[in-house]
Order: sequence, then structure tokens, then C-alpha cells
Amino acid sequence: MSDDTTPNDIRNRNRNRTLLLLLFAMFFGSMLIAGALRFSGWRPSGTKNVGELLDPPGDVRALTPRLLSGGDYAWKASERTWRIVVAPPADCGTECATLAREIETVWQLFGKDADDVHVLWLCPTDACAWPAGVPQPSTLKLLAPDAQLRAGLPRVDDTTVAATNASVSASGRGVPAYVIDPYGFVILRYAPGFDPSGLRTDVARLVKLK
Repeated sequence: MSDDTTPNDIRNRNRNRTLLLLLFAMFFGSMLIAGALRFSGWRPSGTKNVGELLDPPGDVRALTPRLLSGGDYAWKASERTWRIVVAPPADCGTECATLAREIETVWQLFGKDADDVHVLWLCPTDACAWPAGVPQPSTLKLLAPDAQLRAGLPRVDDTTVAATNASVSASGRGVPAYVIDPYGFVILRYAPGFDPSGLRTDVARLVKLK
């Protein structure tokens, strides 16, 4: 120690070293904790998806769906469009009308982002139509029957999942819904009877990612 070093200098130096060590511990400690939580599968509740995250996702990128009115429907990843997809069975009745009404309400609630969300209704037959009496989203696309696209929707024919939501009929049947990302990956599935508010929450979060 030099002759001009005072006790105050030593105390200040020690205090600064202590602060540096505390900052180091806080920074790297938080990184270690975050890493451990991530690898354990934990995520904050605000970032958890409500729908079932499909792993692996369905891959329909190579398919080019046809519109019921004619022409192709392209995925166009550059436009950052998300899709809510429903593939009803041929004998779908009141459950389809209820689900269509719920999806139209969800679509309306996207507000200024609604144009970035297409509603795809994969028709089971050429005589298919959007349920009568239900307002149509302006981004609604009626797709012509497509066995390959239908097969790309995981468990699309699993319509007997128990649920209490009104979109399941008295017989216990319902219709699942899906979310397809801008690239053509089927990333989320909503079992029959799902809560439409969960669909809105998930898609609203995804639209903000662009």
C-alpha cells in the first residue's frame, strides 16, 4: 500500500469490488435460472398457448388448395398471413353453425389486424357453403374438397372429445379447429368444444409477431 492511500480509499475500493461482484452474480445468476426454467419446459402463463401445440407440426406447404369458386389459394409467406382452419364433416349441422358464429366473432375482435387472419373453411363436398345466417368474415375462403389437405390436419376426424362448450352438439360431436402459420405449417389444434377466447388469445399474439 502506498503512503498516500487512506483508509477511505481502501473502503471505497472494497465497496466498488463488492458491488461489481453483486452485479456479476445477479446477471449470470438470472441467466442460469432462466436457462434452467426454459429447459425444464416452464414458461410464464402469459406466453403459454391455449391451443394444443402440434409437435411436430403438420406440413402442408407443398399443397396448393383450390378455392371452391375457382382458382388457387397460395400460402404467400411474405404476406405474414395467419389462418384459422376448419374442416367440417359432410353431415355437420348445428355444431358447424355454432362454431362458424364463434369464429366470426373471434375474427371481428382482431380489429385492425383482422385482415391478416384468413378463415379457411375446407369443404367436404362441392355443395358446401358457409353456415346460413352467420355473418361471413371478409377474409373467409371456402376451399374445395382436398383429401391431402384434410389429411394434413392432425386428428381432424376426432370429433368426439368430451367438452361443455356449445360448439359440441347434444350427441357429443364437435369440430376441431387449427391455426396454420404464414409458411404452411399447422401449428395449433383446438379440440371440439374449445373456448373461442383461447383461440383469439393465441392468434392475436401470433399476429403481433410480424
